[in-house]
Amino acid sequence: MKVLVVGAAGKTGRAVVAKAVEAGHEVTAFVRTADGYDVPGVRVHAGDARDADVVGAAVAGQDAVIDTVGGKTPYKRTTLETGVAKTIIAAMRLHGVRRLVVTSSVGVGDSIANTPFLVRIVVATFLRASTPDKATMEAAVRESGLDWVITRPAVLTDKPATGRIEVIPSGGPGKARAIPRADLAEFLVARLTGGEHLGTAVTLGGR
Repeated sequence: MKVLVVGAAGKTGRAVVAKAVEAGHEVTAFVRTADGYDVPGVRVHAGDARDADVVGAAVAGQDAVIDTVGGKTPYKRTTLETGVAKTIIAAMRLHGVRRLVVTSSVGVGDSIANTPFLVRIVVATFLRASTPDKATMEAAVRESGLDWVITRPAVLTDKPATGRIEVIPSGGPGKARAIPRADLAEFLVARLTGGEHLGTAVTLGGR
C-alpha cells in the first residue's frame, strides 16, 4: 500500500514511518523541510502541510494518509491541526484517496471521561489553547465523507513498544494510561487496512 505520513519529522511521525516500512508499505514522508530527514527506502515530500498545491501533489497516487501533525506550543491558541486536516481532506477528495487515520489526544470530546485526574488538570490549563483546535480538526474529519479513524492517545512516552494497548471506544469507560509512541504507531499503521474502528474515535492507553 502507498502511504503518506504527514508530520513525519515529529517523534510520532518517525515512529509511524518506521512501522509502516516494517509492515511492507511504500511510504512517503511529508515534512516541513527535507534538511536532515533521511530514512532509507522512504520518499520525502517537503512543504507547508496547509498549502493545497503542495499537499495535493503529495497525496496524488497514494492509497492512504496518516496525519500525525501536532502543535508545538499547546499553551497558545492555534488552528494548525484543523488547517492541515482540511487541506489533506480536500486533496484526498480531489485525488480519490479514501483512507485517513489521524491523531488527536485524550481529553478531546467525550474522551475527557477517560483522562486521569492529573492529566485532566494539564488539559484544562497547559493544553487549554490547543484542545479546541484538535476538537475542530476531529469535526472536519468526521464530516469529510472519507473512510476515517480518529485516535486519541494518552500521554506519549519514548519507552520501547509493549505490544499491549487498551482501546477505549468513544463514550466507553476506563482511564487511559501513558502509552509508548511505538505502540501508538503500530496501531495507526494497522488501521490502514480492514474495517476495525472505521468511522469512530478511539482513546488509546497503555496496559
